[in-house]
Amino acid sequence: MANITRFNPFEDTIDELVRGFFVRPVGFENPGAPVQQFRVDVTENDSVYVMRAEIPGVKKDDIHITIEGDQVAISAEVKNEKEVKDGERVLRAERHYGKAYRAFTLGQTVDEATASARYSDGVLELTLPKKAATSARRITIQ
Repeated sequence: MANITRFNPFEDTIDELVRGFFVRPVGFENPGAPVQQFRVDVTENDSVYVMRAEIPGVKKDDIHITIEGDQVAISAEVKNEKEVKDGERVLRAERHYGKAYRAFTLGQTVDEATASARYSDGVLELTLPKKAATSARRITIQ
C-alpha cells in the first residue's frame, strides 16, 4: 500500500522563514565579522583588462589597489560617521561600515607601470594593460 501524505503549501515556506529569521546578516560592527565583498565587472580585449567596481560611500583615499603579476586586489574601508546631536536619539541605523575586499587572478600578467584608476560616483574603474607576451627563444644545439 502506498503512503499518502497531505499536501501543505505553507509548511516549507514557514520553515524557511523561521530559519532565515535566526540567521544573522553580515555585520560590520563586529571585528570578527567576515569582510564584505562588492560587485565587480571585468572585461578584456587584446591589449587591456577593464574592471569596474561599485564601492559607494567610500572616499578615494580609503581605496587601496595592489597589482602583482596577474593578481589584482582591491580593498576599501567605509568609516562610520556618527552625528548624534544633543537631545537626539538614533531610531534606526542601516548604513554599514567596515572593510570590503576583492581579489582576482587574470589570465595574463598586468603592466603595473601603465595601469590607471579612476573613481567617480561610487564606481572605481581600473584600466589594466596587458604585458606583451615574451616570445620563446629557440636555442640551437652545438
